[in-house]
Amino acid sequence: MEKKLLRSTDLEVSKMCFGALPLGPAQKNMPLNDGIEVIKYAFDSGINFIDTAEMYRTYDYIAPVIKNLDREDFVITSKSHAETYEEVVEHVENGLTKLGIEYFDIFHIHAARESEPFSKRKETLRALIDLKVKGKIKNIGIATHYVEVVKRAAENENIDVVFAIYNITGRGIVDGSREDMSLALKYAHDSGKAVYAMKPLAGGNLIDDINEAFEFVLNKEFIDSIAVGMVAKEEVDLNLKIFAGEKITEDMKIEKEKKKLTILNKLCIKCLKCIETCPNYALSIVDDKVTVDHEKCILCGYCSPVCPQFCIRIT
Repeated sequence: MEKKLLRSTDLEVSKMCFGALPLGPAQKNMPLNDGIEVIKYAFDSGINFIDTAEMYRTYDYIAPVIKNLDREDFVITSKSHAETYEEVVEHVENGLTKLGIEYFDIFHIHAARESEPFSKRKETLRALIDLKVKGKIKNIGIATHYVEVVKRAAENENIDVVFAIYNITGRGIVDGSREDMSLALKYAHDSGKAVYAMKPLAGGNLIDDINEAFEFVLNKEFIDSIAVGMVAKEEVDLNLKIFAGEKITEDMKIEKEKKKLTILNKLCIKCLKCIETCPNYALSIVDDKVTVDHEKCILCGYCSPVCPQFCIRIT
């Protein structure tokens, strides 16, 4: 598959990045061996770039695949949602140990819903700067759903990579429109930052318009790579065809699963952690129950890992 140099880095990555989130317990919760096989198949098909996070709990799926690869043959990125210096270091070290590697190519401040990460997450950034000096990470990034955070990242000398939500509908962007995010990402790219995009299918909601959805993001010169969540070899094949310029006909499409976020309120203790974590304000208390606004929910999976009762499911 086509490779591209991520500007501001020395990383040559596939145009498609494998998004590991859907494999793990936050979403599909695939059997370990099945998930490993999907990642291996993607890498054998020419993808060399994989995106994960401490929160996703997917290191066990990735480690067996990259164990058999030369370190220079793959690019791996992770993220920390921690707010303290010590916990960020712990997250980086945990990832390195579980993956059996000596460094991350990119490590992000995981700040999907954080509107002021550069003021509220100063210790996070300080830890990443120190870890970069030590060689534990090669590039510092920020993962965000905010237009304004992209703009600020463009002007921050310590940020090398911007990873932002971006799709044809603008779904999931917290503080602006699709056009606002387009301008912000172009600004970041023109400022010398590497830029890659997440949620091109808006958490699977645009699967029926897959050609148009992917074409919108693929045609942007300011997008260096696109992270796509995949849970089956058939999805890998389909997406590779689209990235190669092939139009997908109706008979080629994989049937869309009708998934929705479900709250098991009998188990819920109303700690409100899911509401605080949701980047799209899709969760709220209605009639003393946690309720989902399905128009806002993009099935991003951020709420599930913080629930102490395991009462959040995607069904």
